[in-house]
Amino acid sequence: MNIFIKINLLILFIFSSVSLLAQAEEGEEKNWVLNGYIKSLQTATVINTPFLESTITDNLIHNRLNFKWYINDAWTFKADLRTRLFYGEQVKMTTNYADLVDDVNNDYFDLSSVLLDREAWVFHTMLDRLYIQYNKNDWEIRLGRQRINWGISTVWNPNDIFNAFAFTDFDYEERPGSDALLVRYYSGVASSVEIAVKAADSFTEMTAATLVKMNKWEYDFQVLLGKASTDIVFGGGWAGNIKDLGFKGEFTFFEPYEEGGESAFSATAGLDYAFDNSLFLSLGYLYNSLGTDQNILNLFNFNLSSKNLYPYKNSLFVSGTYPFSPLFNSGVSIIYSPGEANALFLSPSFTYSIDDNWDIDLIGQIAFNDDGNEYTSPLQSFFLRLKWSY
Repeated sequence: MNIFIKINLLILFIFSSVSLLAQAEEGEEKNWVLNGYIKSLQTATVINTPFLESTITDNLIHNRLNFKWYINDAWTFKADLRTRLFYGEQVKMTTNYADLVDDVNNDYFDLSSVLLDREAWVFHTMLDRLYIQYNKNDWEIRLGRQRINWGISTVWNPNDIFNAFAFTDFDYEERPGSDALLVRYYSGVASSVEIAVKAADSFTEMTAATLVKMNKWEYDFQVLLGKASTDIVFGGGWAGNIKDLGFKGEFTFFEPYEEGGESAFSATAGLDYAFDNSLFLSLGYLYNSLGTDQNILNLFNFNLSSKNLYPYKNSLFVSGTYPFSPLFNSGVSIIYSPGEANALFLSPSFTYSIDDNWDIDLIGQIAFNDDGNEYTSPLQSFFLRLKWSY
C-alpha cells in the first residue's frame, strides 16, 4: 500500500471522527475546523512568436479542504487536500501533462495521485499540508509537510530557502510546502530562534538552517545561516518604517562547498505606502546574480529556487491597488528588467465580491520584450476566476 493511500485512509478516519464530534451535545465547544473553497479558472492565452501564432484555452476546477484538529492544549493536527481537474486545449497539447502536474509542489514524500489521465483531461489530488504541531510555553515544534515562511518582502523572498514560489503563480495563495521538522523558541514578544531541517536522502541534498529574529530601533530583523543542498547560505532581512513608508528587504548569499558549484547573491528591497483614499502603492527591486538577459517567455519556464527567483539580473517592481467600492477592487503590477531584451511584465486585476462567500476575478498577464527587431508582446494571458469559500 503506497503512502498516499495510507494518508487518505488517515484523512477518511479523521473526517469520520469529525462526524462523530459534530454529533456531540449542543453547546459543547468544537475542537476542529474544516473549511475550504471551490474555484473555476478559465484561461485564454494568445501566443504571437515567429514559431507559433495561436490562441490556447485552458480550464481548471479546483477544490481545497483545510482541516485542523486541536487535539488538546499542546497538540494540533493539520491536513489540507488540494484536488484539481484540468481540461482543455493546453492539456491536450502538452506531452505528459499529468506527470508535470504531479511533480510540481511535491516534496520528499509523494503525497499526490493522478486519479484520471486522458487526452484532454487530468484529475489530480495532493496533500500539500500534513503535519503535527506541539506548543508548550515558549516552544513550538512542527513535523510534516508545512510551509516554512521565512520571507519578509512582498514579491521576492531570497530567505525562503525551503519552499520558493513564483510571483506569476497567483492562483496558489497557500504557496508550496516542505516535508520538514521545524523547532521554534520564542525568546521575547518579537524575537525567536528557529531551526528547520528538510527531509532528504543524503547530506548533499538536505536543506537545514537556523533563523534568528529580533526587534531593534522599531525594526524587525532576522539573520539566516545554514545550507541549501550544495550551498552554504547566509542571509538576513528587515521590516520597518521610514516615517509613513513601509520599508522591507532581504538578502541571501549562496556559496557552494563542492567543486563545480556557482556562487550566487540574491537581494531585494521595497517601499509601500497607503494613502488616505485607500490607494496602496508598492515599489520594489530585485538583484539576481544568476540572472541573464533572455526572452520574456522564459519567465514562465525557468529553474525557480531561492537563489534564482526571477530570470533577470535586475528587476524593478511597481504595483498599486485601489478599491472603487467595498465590493469592487482593482490593481496592477508591473515588473521591468532592463537589458538587451527590456523584458516587461504587466498584470492588471479586477475583483468583485458577489456575496459574502463568492468572488469573481479578471486577471491579465501580458509579456513584452525586444526581439532584436522591434518591441513586441509575444504572450498575453487572461484569466477569469470564480471562487466560492465555505
